[in-house]
This record gives sequence, structure tokens and C-alpha cells, in this order.
Amino acid sequence: MATVIIPTPLRKFTNNTARLQVGAGTIHDTVQELTVNFPDLKKHLLDENGNIRSYVNIFIGNDDIRDLQQEKTAVKEDAVISIVPAIAGGSPDSPANGTGTPGATNGTPTNPTALFTKEELARYNRHIIIPGFGMEAQLKLKKAKVLVIGSGGLGSPVLLYLAAAGVGTLGIVDFDVVDDSNLQRQVLFGVDEIGKPKVEAAKRRLQALNPYIQLNLHNTHLNSQNALEILKDYDVIADGTDNFPTRYLVNDASVLLGKPNVYASIFQFEGQVSVFNYRDQQGKLGPNYRDLYPTPPPPGLVPSCAEGGVLGVLPGIIGSLQALEVIKVITGVGETLSGRFYIFDAINFESRTFTIKAREDNPISGKNPSITALIDYEQFCGMRAVEEKKLKEITVKELYDLQVKGESFQLIDVREPHEYDIVNIGAELIPLATVADNADRIDRDKTVIIHCKMGGRSAKAIRELEEKFGFTNLYNLKGGILAYIDEVQPELTKY
Repeated sequence: MATVIIPTPLRKFTNNTARLQVGAGTIHDTVQELTVNFPDLKKHLLDENGNIRSYVNIFIGNDDIRDLQQEKTAVKEDAVISIVPAIAGGSPDSPANGTGTPGATNGTPTNPTALFTKEELARYNRHIIIPGFGMEAQLKLKKAKVLVIGSGGLGSPVLLYLAAAGVGTLGIVDFDVVDDSNLQRQVLFGVDEIGKPKVEAAKRRLQALNPYIQLNLHNTHLNSQNALEILKDYDVIADGTDNFPTRYLVNDASVLLGKPNVYASIFQFEGQVSVFNYRDQQGKLGPNYRDLYPTPPPPGLVPSCAEGGVLGVLPGIIGSLQALEVIKVITGVGETLSGRFYIFDAINFESRTFTIKAREDNPISGKNPSITALIDYEQFCGMRAVEEKKLKEITVKELYDLQVKGESFQLIDVREPHEYDIVNIGAELIPLATVADNADRIDRDKTVIIHCKMGGRSAKAIRELEEKFGFTNLYNLKGGILAYIDEVQPELTKY
């Protein structure tokens, strides 16, 4: 049997069925079978002469039948047929778009004023008039409490769209301040917020967007000591973090508390979305992050966005999808990405969705769980604990003094060549991945200062050199080349 995907505008004529099975044959046979089984569909697919209407396109796989044999195109048993009619937002003045008073749906009381103010009803009108969503789903949004962890690239669109949608209580976890490098993608913030705590800047923006919601601020670093206490009061967790220790912390806390965890991640041109630890309406519990990735990659293998970069529009795309999944989890409308893992490749505009399943050997939710409480996630991910011996550091002002005095020292840049071409301060270029192979180029008899963009990669380089080769004369440039530009040479290019 072939599969026909029915678009949203036509599902009301197919008993709200999104996918239908039809016999093999031709497109003509498929359309005839559909119109016989669903007579009300006929006038929307065929004109008075029995031809497919001009505003309806039909695809087999990715191919338009107009580029094949049109209605005579053969339909194989495993074919996927997509009906794609033209759609538009419609005129805001049209009564068909709900300018009248919305009625109750799905068993909601006919008088909604007891649940929503007049202003809220007007604000959420375009939700309330959607068949299958209506007042009941909007009320679920209003009653929901969602915790968004991170208000950066992903957190910005998630918070904006959840606030606009009417989620009644939004919690925001972030301990960072707004930096000018954030503004390329973190659309919650403007230049006036630079230097201010992100949670406070986010609150001002979201209150201006929707004054009918409650905002809870958690201006703190999420860790094993406070995670359960913070997460326990929320219904859904949206994970927009940018490091592996917090990923596993959020996952484990969500599992221990029985909270659904809506996950998203971005890097350069690629994004990922899924829903973890979600119990469906039949009571079946879906997989969690550890079912997908039992252990993290080695430290330094996958750089953060701050080091590796990200296309500014990508977190807007992926964060919007993350917000969509949060709304579906809250309302029960549609099918969530529980048990599925979605990947979007922006550079090629391709998307793939993979099936994932719970694993019996999952250490927190498998048959014999070994994790029954939150652990040290820095140690689990192979990162140094905060209390361990710190690296020797030098400030950019101290570096500048050495340069002015003409002191003898070696300056090494461990960034990538393309970054070096954008801006450099005369250092010797040895990219991080090649540091061990070039240890013989590093002087042991004088001060060696190593820098990168912000200080993270240079710290990794120093640890590797100290552990493998016994260097004792290495200093990390605090804040990296960006700090040097800010405090010493502001005329240089920042990136």
C-alpha cells in the first residue's frame, strides 16, 4: 500500500487523518480512491472537469507529478504521496479568520471569561480558533510551568515564542551577562542590555511582549546541588545549554523527577531536536538523552559555539522547533518527537528524523540503574573540577607591559588558521589539534604565553603540554584575544 499525506487544510474532510493508505496504480487511481472514500474531499482536489485543481500540487517522494507523467504517474506500493495545496495567512479583517467571539471546543466551558480576561482572549484568538487546539489547549498553556535552561541562542526564541503563546509560568536559568558577541543570534537582547544579567534583560523583554504571564528568575549556575530543587516545580524542561556536563545534569534531574525534557542543540550549520523522558497518553515512557548518547565525547573534541561558531539564524530555526515541541508536550496536540531524533542541516537545507529507543543498559533508567542521584558531571565528562589546581594566568595588561618593555617571551596562538587571518597579535600559530605534535617548537627556558579567542582552547593546550611533556613555564592569556582587543587594541577586528 502507498501512503498519502493529507495536508492540514484538508484533514477536516478525512476525519482529521493525516496519513492514508491507498492501493498501488497511478495518481489518477489514488485521487479516485480518496474521493470515493471521502466525498467531501472531491471538490477541493478536482475541478468540474475532473482534473486536479491548479492550486493543488501532488508529489511522489520529492518529485512533482507535473515533471513526471502527471495523473498517469505510476504509484509503487512503498510510495509516499504528498498533497500540497496553496495556503495563506488570510486577511486579518476576514470573519473566517476568527474576528468574532470564539466558541468553546473540546468540552471547555462555553463562557471562557472565567478562565481568561477579555485581553487574553483577544491575544490568543488565533490559537483558540484552530480546530483541534482551541480553548482547552490554550488553557493548558496558561496553567503550564516551563523551565528554560539558558537564555542564549536557543533560549531566546524558545522564551519569546512560549511567552507569546501564553505559557502561564516561565522559569529562566542563566548566570551570564549580555555580551555584544551575543547579539548576532540571541534575539532577546539589544545593545542597551550589554553588561547586564541575562535573566533580568530577558524578563524586561518578555514582560513587554506578554504582561499576562509570570516569570521566575534563577540567576545561578545549575549544578548537582541545586538542580533538583529548581526543576521540581516545573512541568516541562527546555534544555538550551551549550556544554555536556549540564546536558547530562539536566537529563538525569529530569529522569529522577519524572519531567519531560525538550532538547535542542546547535553547532555551526547543524541543529538537533528531540523530546526525552516523555510519557505519552498510553503511559509509555520514551527514551532519554542517555539512551541516545550513553557517554559524552572526549573534552575538546566538540567545541562550543563560542569557539566553533554558529550561523546566527540557526538557533532561531531550531529554538522555534524546540518551542513547538514544548507546546505539543503541554497541550497533547499532535505527535511529539519522543522516540525520534531530528537533525537539520542548514547549509544543504536537508532534514532527517531517526528513530531512537530506550536501552536496557541505560545507567539511570535501564533494567539495573547505577545512577540513583545526581553525580559530579564535570568529572563524568572528563573535565577538571573547579577545586583542582588552576592554571597559571596572565592578564592582557600584563602581556602588553611585557611587549612594551621588550621582555623576552614566546607568544603562541592555538586558534584555527581562518581565525588567525581575521585578526592576530603577532603570535606563533599552532592550532590546538596540532599542539602535541609541535611540542618541540615551544620554548622551555623562558615564559610562554598561550592564547586563543576567549581562553578555553589555550587552557586545554596548556593542560595537554603540562601532562604529556612536563612543561612548567606556560601561562594562559586570560580572556584571550577578545580581551586583548577590548583592553589594549580596540582598533583590531573582533569576531
